[in-house]
Amino acid sequence: MSHGVNVHGTAIVIGTTGLIFMGPSGSGKTAAALHCIGRARERGLYSALVADDQVLVSPASGAVVARAPATIAGLAEVRGAGIVSVEAVPCALLTQIVRLVRPPFPERIAPEREDCDILPDHPLPVTRLPIGDGFDSFERLVLLLPFLVRN
Repeated sequence: MSHGVNVHGTAIVIGTTGLIFMGPSGSGKTAAALHCIGRARERGLYSALVADDQVLVSPASGAVVARAPATIAGLAEVRGAGIVSVEAVPCALLTQIVRLVRPPFPERIAPEREDCDILPDHPLPVTRLPIGDGFDSFERLVLLLPFLVRN
């Protein structure tokens, strides 16, 4: 029995906001997502992993739900080191796609109101997150999505 479409990405939740980090293999999705989980916790915000590398997405009442395949639930790959256990939730409603971009940036400014159909007829807004050496992924994400830290 299928529990959704398998999408390549890393899904997390910060507070009540479900985010899916997307980009090519090796682009830093897991590293950025785990960094954001840790930094959110430092600020006293609830945060957890939903799924790493493989995210099962399915429609639910007009929203998009993310889950981990059972075989990798609660696990994340730290590239070059191995697989680690991470505090995880069984599912989350996705509200935002985080697309990782590295310098040199293809465009100086991202298109306004960019979105992407994660499932047919289920678009989610896209936020482009600049990453790279010395970039604090969470602080940049908060600049772009300030609602993440609002009560």
